Amino acid sequence: MMENNWYIELAWIVAKILAVIVPLLIAVAYLTLAERRVIGFMQLRKGPNVVGPFGLFQPFADALKLMAKETILPAGADKTVFMIAPMLTFVLALVAWAVIPFDAGLVLADINVGVLYLFAISSLGVYGVIMAGWASNSKYAFLGALRSAAQMVSYEVSMGLVIINVLVCVGSLNLSAIVEAQRDMWFALPLFPMFAVFFISTLAETNRAPFDLPEGESELVAGYFVEYSSMSFALFFLGEYANMILMSAITTLLFLGGWLSPFDFAPFNLIPGPIWFILKICLLLFVFLWVRATTPRYRYDQLMRLGWKIFLPFSLIYVVLTAGFLLVTDRLPDVTLS
Repeated sequence: MMENNWYIELAWIVAKILAVIVPLLIAVAYLTLAERRVIGFMQLRKGPNVVGPFGLFQPFADALKLMAKETILPAGADKTVFMIAPMLTFVLALVAWAVIPFDAGLVLADINVGVLYLFAISSLGVYGVIMAGWASNSKYAFLGALRSAAQMVSYEVSMGLVIINVLVCVGSLNLSAIVEAQRDMWFALPLFPMFAVFFISTLAETNRAPFDLPEGESELVAGYFVEYSSMSFALFFLGEYANMILMSAITTLLFLGGWLSPFDFAPFNLIPGPIWFILKICLLLFVFLWVRATTPRYRYDQLMRLGWKIFLPFSLIYVVLTAGFLLVTDRLPDVTLS
C-alpha cells in the first residue's frame, strides 16, 4: 500500500510541474510570434502572417527549421561546457517558476524565502552566459559574454535594493504574503519610482532593447551565442523569452498586486485570479516589445552609468525614505520569524 502511495505522490508532483511548464513553453513560442507581429504593426507592416491562419503556426515552423539544422561544434571549443551552457540558461528560466503563486494557494512550493530564491536563480543566469562565451573559443563570443555578465551584475544590485523597498512594506519574503499585502493598494502607486527602476532593470537583466549590448550586431556579430546553431541556439533563444515572462511575473507580484483584481467590485472581482495574473504579465510583455520597437540601443558607457551612478544611489536613498516614512507614521509591519 505504501509503495502505491509513493507512485501516486510522484505522479502528482510531475503532473503539477508539467501543468506549469507546458503552458509556459507554449507562451514562449507565441511570445516570439507576438514580438514580430507587434514590431511589424509599429513599423506599419504586417509581420509573419503566412504559416497557418494569421501566422499562428509560425513558431512551430521556426522550431522545425532549427531542429532540422546541424549542430556545429567549433574545433577549438570546450565541447562539454559548450553544450551545458544553453541547457543551464534554459533550465534556470524554468526552475524559478516553482515559487511563483498564480492564485491564493496555487503555487508549487510556497516557501518563506521565495524572493531570495528568485534572486538567487536570476543571479545564476550569468553563469550560462559566461560559460557559452568562454567555451566557444571565439573573441567575439567572449567579449559578448563579458559585456552581458557585467550588465546583469550591475543591474542586479539596484534590483535588490528595489526589492528591499517592497520587503520593508510587507515584512515577509513570502511571495503570497507580498501579494496579500497589496489588497488595499498596489505597491506600484506609492513606490512608483521604484517600479520604474525595477522594470528598466529587468530590461537590462534580460538583455533586451535598449540594453541588448551583448548582441550588438555592428561590433560583436550575435554576442555570446555567435558560435551556436540548431537546438543549442534555440535553447538560448527560448531561455531569453522565458526570462522575459519570468521577470514580468516577478514585477506583477511585487508591484501590480499579483492575482488581485484592480477593482474590488463586480464584474472585476468575478474574474478568476490566474486570469488577472496572466493579463498583467501580457501587459508588461507588451511594454517589453514596445520599448524594443521604439528605442535605439544604449552605448556601453551610458548603460553602466545608468546602473551604477543613477539607479544604485536613487534606490538606496528610496530605501531610507520608505523605511523613514513607515517608522514616522508607525506603519512598520510586524515581522514574525517562523
